[in-house]
Amino acid sequence: MNGMTTIIQSSVSELIPYAANSRTHSDAQVAQIAASIKEFGWTNPILIDGDNGLIAGHGRLLAARKLGMDTVPAIVLDHLTKSQQRALVIADNQLALNAGWNMDMLKAEIEDLKLDDFNIALLGFDSKELAEMFAEDVEAPDSIYTNKIASPVYEPKGEKPLVKELYDDNKAKELIAAIKASALPENEKNFLVAAASRHIVFDYAKVANFYAHSSVDCQELMETSALVIIDFDKAIENGFVKLTSEINDMFQLNESEDEE
Repeated sequence: MNGMTTIIQSSVSELIPYAANSRTHSDAQVAQIAASIKEFGWTNPILIDGDNGLIAGHGRLLAARKLGMDTVPAIVLDHLTKSQQRALVIADNQLALNAGWNMDMLKAEIEDLKLDDFNIALLGFDSKELAEMFAEDVEAPDSIYTNKIASPVYEPKGEKPLVKELYDDNKAKELIAAIKASALPENEKNFLVAAASRHIVFDYAKVANFYAHSSVDCQELMETSALVIIDFDKAIENGFVKLTSEINDMFQLNESEDEE
């Protein structure tokens, strides 16, 4: 049990990382560890064998090097066999991962820290994780207008239309040719070429039939590109006509006020 509870200061330059360490540390995570050390100090000694070989704390050592530290706190585990050392390299990481969170308590603690203006980025959660954690607490102002409308079901009719029948891009091509032939700067040409796509005319009846005949992959891309015809009954059901009516009522009220 030599040195199990004795913390020493080990030279960063003399410590030897375990070559077969299977735990990885990204640059972003090392930066997080470094920020934590700067904020809280060195709270968790690294574990080494009797020959300065690293057993646990590879991420902390990388952070120490990033911070330009000369020495780090360490505990020497020279009583362990080689097999025990290799096993601890894995167990030290995995055992921590086996823990869970009481989400209600965790969110309450984070909320209190935010009220104290504490930098919660130091907690180790990224912005996406924090957003997902608190997403259920955010109430949408009006779910009628935010719920995704299910795509209508299209039944294939007749032959599948040819791609060239789905749109007319003659005017767009003429504009693009004129833009490219101009003496305008290249960045202005690129902008105008992108804008010229607005002049492509789609035959949405044929687009719908093409969609109905297409593979699932093609249908998904057409939906993402907003090429699927809107189901107007669903739009009415979800309140869009009500919104239009309210706007019309507002204009009628303004008109009556002007008459007075």
